[in-house]
This record gives sequence, structure tokens and C-alpha cells, in this order.
Amino acid sequence: MRFRGRGKRSPSLGDATPPPDRPAGPPPALVIDALGRKCPIPIIMLAERIREVPVGQIVAVLADDAAARTDVPAWCRMKSQDFVWEETLQQGGWGFHIRRTY
Repeated sequence: MRFRGRGKRSPSLGDATPPPDRPAGPPPALVIDALGRKCPIPIIMLAERIREVPVGQIVAVLADDAAARTDVPAWCRMKSQDFVWEETLQQGGWGFHIRRTY
């Protein structure tokens, strides 16, 4: 029995489109280096400094505490800020990009 659309297809090189490694947009207006700090310190640093950038601009928080991967997006939801994207840093840790909304 054959099912339509279930056959193996060999992917051609032209079909695969790699996902963008970062969304298009301007670079962050402010970078907060919280590498080596445990949560909630990266969150506290973000809350203290986010008002330094104009509304609509991006703040990047660099952190290597695994808890920041859940804490930063949660803080953004609670404070109605836009969590834009997360990147993995070459030296370890992550860069969290947040757009100030108010």
C-alpha cells in the first residue's frame, strides 16, 4: 500500500533554507553585561537600566546563568516588554534581546 506524500524525498540543495541566525533590525542600543552573575541579578540590572534607551529600542542582556533563559522572558511578560530573541554566545551564555515598549 502506498500513501501519497509519505515517500522519502531526497532534499536538494536549493530546497533547504537555513533559518536566520538573528532577526533583521538595528543593533541593541544598550548592552548589559551580566556574565558571571546569578539570577536574579541580570533581571535587576535590566530593570534598573531599561529606561536608559528610548521606547522601541533594543536592550541586550548577556548572562550565563541558565535560570536567565526562563527569568528574562518571564520578566518581559510580567512587565509588558517585548522579548525579541535569544542568541548563544561564543564564550558561553546567552544574549537576550528585549525591546522597550513603554
